[in-house]
Amino acid sequence: MGHTSTCDAEGAHDHLGAGGERHHAHDHAGHGHSHGLVDRSIVESRDGVKTVSISLAVLTGAAIAQTIIFVSTNSVALLADLIHNFGDGLTAIPLGIAFYLRSGRGERWAGLAVVLAIFISAMVALYETVVRFVHPHHLTHLWALAGAGAIGFVGNEIAARVRLRGGERLDSPALTADGNHARIDSFVSLGVVGSAIAVALGVPIADPTIGVVITLVILKITWDSWHTIYGAGAHDH
Repeated sequence: MGHTSTCDAEGAHDHLGAGGERHHAHDHAGHGHSHGLVDRSIVESRDGVKTVSISLAVLTGAAIAQTIIFVSTNSVALLADLIHNFGDGLTAIPLGIAFYLRSGRGERWAGLAVVLAIFISAMVALYETVVRFVHPHHLTHLWALAGAGAIGFVGNEIAARVRLRGGERLDSPALTADGNHARIDSFVSLGVVGSAIAVALGVPIADPTIGVVITLVILKITWDSWHTIYGAGAHDH
């Protein structure tokens, strides 16, 4: 396929830069991108699907491992963390669909779905922590509980790096917002480790207390993610 015909098939390549000036993604002198049968938008959508699929696998795997440990520990702090990790992993599904359809509006709706999933997880976690305050429970298998927190930390940190890099490559506010809250979640998961240590030191109320703290962090993430998605949508108009 010739150079001119390929450019015609691909359509307009110019984009507005940060200062308002118009830059050409296509470099006529240096051939800034390859010319082949695969359109640039398809390449980006496949990259997006790959990004969200990897994060889905990592977070779901971490949540499954935490669920197995929860059965033996019955920690409400761990429950809050695994609920959020499951919700966080599932948000990759609508984002992946949006990238696959190559729809900017679909991606924004997927971003709003991310916010909704985070908010629902926060409400579930809040309910469970309140119940635990009313009906205290003695925790066991504290070493396993600490290990579950470490699993959550590693899983969220990997997912954060994958999503943030993908968001930067694809200029995706939704994916960037999701990556930012995954990074915060990696440190939130360390609260589960703190819960295990505190209970081991004779402070059983630390478990539901840390559950409340995790819930409040999730609510803060909800607000930050909403602001990011809503702001991006407002700028598009």
